[in-house]
Amino acid sequence: MGTLDYLKNFFGDKNVASITPSSEFTVKKVCQYIPFEKDLTIVEYGPGDGVFTRYILEKMTKDSRLFAFETNDGFVKILKDINDTRLKVYHESAANVAKVLEEEGVSTADYVISGIPFSFIPEEPKREIVKATSKVVGKTGRFLVYQTSKHMVPYLKEAFAHVDTELELKNIPPMSIMRAYQET
Repeated sequence: MGTLDYLKNFFGDKNVASITPSSEFTVKKVCQYIPFEKDLTIVEYGPGDGVFTRYILEKMTKDSRLFAFETNDGFVKILKDINDTRLKVYHESAANVAKVLEEEGVSTADYVISGIPFSFIPEEPKREIVKATSKVVGKTGRFLVYQTSKHMVPYLKEAFAHVDTELELKNIPPMSIMRAYQET
């Protein structure tokens, strides 16, 4: 999907926050913390057209699993066209992550990656998503969040013991990347 298609979704859905997909620099910087050589359960919130999704699928083992949560109809269609049995696409809100994973027989996720526009989400639903994610990743998992600002840091600190931040300038717009986790 190119920028033109991304723009169509941006103007057609008030919940799409970006006019372009994430840069490969952002994808690599966010994913640098994931030990892809291990069998992992990864969850992705707001995968858009699948820039992160495809990268993750390229890197992960044959026995790893990827669960993608997307609410935009156009993006869901694109994601469902990815032919990979390790990927399950849900046309659902990230708020439903615990319920969906339980239905799949998954108790915890090793990593949750989120590009959803948290700045568009009201306070309480935002807190609920972060709290649900904290439970889903448990003591040893990681919540990797990329946003256009660091506005999520206080919310992450409410649910996680540690929050690290860094900036990726090679993205339009530049991205703040946050890693939230319980144990080091």
